[in-house]
Amino acid sequence: GSGSAHGQTYIRGCTRDFLPSADTRRNGSQGSTSDRNTIQIFKIIMKSKNFALIGAAGYIAPRHIKAIADTGNNLMVAYDKFDSVGRLDSSFPECSFFTEQEQFDRFCSKQMHTDNPLEWLSICTPNYTHDAFIRYGLRLGTDVICEKPLVLNPYNIDNLMQVEQETGHKAYTILQLRLHDSIVALKKKVDEGPKDKVYDVDLTYITSRGKWYYASWKGDVHKSGGVATNIGVHFYDMLQWVFGPVKQNIVHVMSFDRVAGYLELEKARVRYFLSINAECLPENAVQGEKKTYRTLNIDGDEFEFSAGFTELHTKSYQKILAGEGFRISESRPCIEIVSQIRHAEPIGLKGDYHPLAKMPLAKHPFGWDEKR
Repeated sequence: GSGSAHGQTYIRGCTRDFLPSADTRRNGSQGSTSDRNTIQIFKIIMKSKNFALIGAAGYIAPRHIKAIADTGNNLMVAYDKFDSVGRLDSSFPECSFFTEQEQFDRFCSKQMHTDNPLEWLSICTPNYTHDAFIRYGLRLGTDVICEKPLVLNPYNIDNLMQVEQETGHKAYTILQLRLHDSIVALKKKVDEGPKDKVYDVDLTYITSRGKWYYASWKGDVHKSGGVATNIGVHFYDMLQWVFGPVKQNIVHVMSFDRVAGYLELEKARVRYFLSINAECLPENAVQGEKKTYRTLNIDGDEFEFSAGFTELHTKSYQKILAGEGFRISESRPCIEIVSQIRHAEPIGLKGDYHPLAKMPLAKHPFGWDEKR
């Protein structure tokens, strides 16, 4: 047997166009004759991979669940302390689910000693738990896919690479902006441009969050890493990937709801402002139902990359399963950037700072004085 409730499979290098349709994935043997024939061919060539998932009730989990389904694989078991996981029904109604880690571990350990073992573990848990769950997956005997940020501190990367060597298994992370078509084209333009060219870049990202945010783990800098880590790590990764390594990292303003600073990269001078406070939004910045504003200005021109995000997790999984994913060592530059920001002493409004850094600081909704 393929080990898949849906008879799904994935072939190295194939695109989504060659995968069974969504209707066929949901209904198993139903669907067009060509879809059924495709499934049979896939089953003959390569069986689907068995996945486990930790953090099934979280915000980012649906993207991983969809990616597992879209790449023709099987989610065999999931775990979360919270039981609001009806989302599993859309693709994997036969998935076993546990709210106790001990029971989840027992299931996984027993499954590893069958002829249909788990092969991959996906991690969608709070940031501060990533390190421990990656270790768990590697030592269980699976390869691992972990949501960003991979870890909170650079030294965690060294320790995880050692566990990779000890176990012979691999851990990958999601750095999806590196797969965005517009950003790939931007990197190509920069790489092929004048070698001594230095770009002036302004990054603004405001994604408003309510009071619940501060009561959750995300509002605890020791668990989330703070604003720069939690909502900005993929932007910092993208910037250093496109414009080269960091030469200087300055923080102008940092509080519980925002961070503003300056990054001097090999080929760019970057002023950035990140915030989760709706009061920082420009007028007419509301996009859809969420109050979000994201803009990247390069040498005075607006760089458009707001579209094209929906399939990036699936594309990430396709790359990983084809052996072309981003290994944990590739996270080091962005983890170093956010770690340096977190531990920096803000210098205030001095030098070349982002215009929004001048906005008055807000008071914490719970009365906590956490601005530094």
